[in-house]
Amino acid sequence: MQIASRLTLTSLALGIAGVLAMGQADASGFQIRENSVRNMGRANAGTTVAWGDASVVLNNPAAMVNIKETTVQADITMIDLTADFEGSGTTALGTPLTGGDGGDPGDATPVPAMAAVFPISDQFVVGASVSAPFGLKTEYEPSWMGRYDALVSDVKVVDLTVSAAYAVSDRLSLGLGVIFQNSDVTLSKAIDFGTALCAGSGNPMNCFNPAFPYHPQQQDGAIEVAGDDTATGWVAGVQFKASDAVTIGYAHRSEISHDLEGTVDFSMPASVAVVLGANPAYADGDIYAPFDTPSTDTVSLRVDVSDQFRILADAQLTGWTSLKSVDIYRDNGNVVGAEAFEWDDTWFYSVGGEFDLSEALTLRAGIGFDETPTNDEHRTPRLPDNDRTVYTFGLTWQASPHMTIDASYMRVEIDTPTVNTTSSSGSHLVGEFDGYADLLGVSAQYRF
Repeated sequence: MQIASRLTLTSLALGIAGVLAMGQADASGFQIRENSVRNMGRANAGTTVAWGDASVVLNNPAAMVNIKETTVQADITMIDLTADFEGSGTTALGTPLTGGDGGDPGDATPVPAMAAVFPISDQFVVGASVSAPFGLKTEYEPSWMGRYDALVSDVKVVDLTVSAAYAVSDRLSLGLGVIFQNSDVTLSKAIDFGTALCAGSGNPMNCFNPAFPYHPQQQDGAIEVAGDDTATGWVAGVQFKASDAVTIGYAHRSEISHDLEGTVDFSMPASVAVVLGANPAYADGDIYAPFDTPSTDTVSLRVDVSDQFRILADAQLTGWTSLKSVDIYRDNGNVVGAEAFEWDDTWFYSVGGEFDLSEALTLRAGIGFDETPTNDEHRTPRLPDNDRTVYTFGLTWQASPHMTIDASYMRVEIDTPTVNTTSSSGSHLVGEFDGYADLLGVSAQYRF
């Protein structure tokens, strides 16, 4: 049964690696920028020079000097991704794949964030934030034709950031923060044991023999991989006021290296367990998988056109080359498998504006363009991703001298991504996804 063993060993690599490649709603790859509803209203333009926004604890700690009062902020953004698949496929033996289009894999998912900033003096400020910079959950219908590539993918990455800022002068400030990051990953996919057993029987023609007990797509099992880890990184930034009307900000967020530790669990029909139940390739057990969350470099510009009107812009480089490949190991150190992604670094550009309609009401809007790290050669159904254009609008209401309320909406248009991939079960899937996303966020900020 060597063919069956090879198929299943590779499925582990596809499992962890595939969940890391999972597409998400508002940004390319599996990045989430929604740690500030106010930023979202202007297409995340000006994130490192945001005035009066506690999200700078992570986005650029140097900009915390802009906040002169103790400030607590809570944000929540609902992300609703839609990705409809249209295509076809074949098994490892060339017979048509059965099943539907998988339904809509992206349910509406809330993404919360919290931040607090504490001015210690006119020059020194500290802050803390909790946010989710990466992750999403997608779930396809169990019988869809791409079930051998992906069923459930659940990624949760949560950051606790503690930062400090120092105003060197009225125009220059510096900031530094420590990031404590927890990653939790769970995923599942189907395994075509019928194909593995008949093809590995020594006579592949058994797959077409009605008397043989195993046939393609008739003895499906499943694999689930789960793991988590906590690691540390850092963020550093600078803010410079070139003039009374022009402010420039820059921040670098470090790459964070993880070693996911967890388990692999197999399920199989009873008829398959009789043959493969004792095979160590299908044994439940411990695994670990090194991977890095990417670094980011962000440059922002703010221009005060007048006392009421501001223009802001962002350019962000995300270091997705950290996901060139993902290697999976059993707990005894044996290499289980590897999956190449060959992701590229990407740029995100946005421009937005704010207008103070009155002392109590500010309106904002923006547009952005986000490159995808994927490519046609390596894209899989776990990442129905391509270049994205975002359109946003939002508002701030000064509810009282101490409290403000923000609301924002973002529409994400995704260029049609295609897939042409072969799963660990040997199935070949070809098709395209019609994808878009809607984001709606609200936040409240209180100043003491």
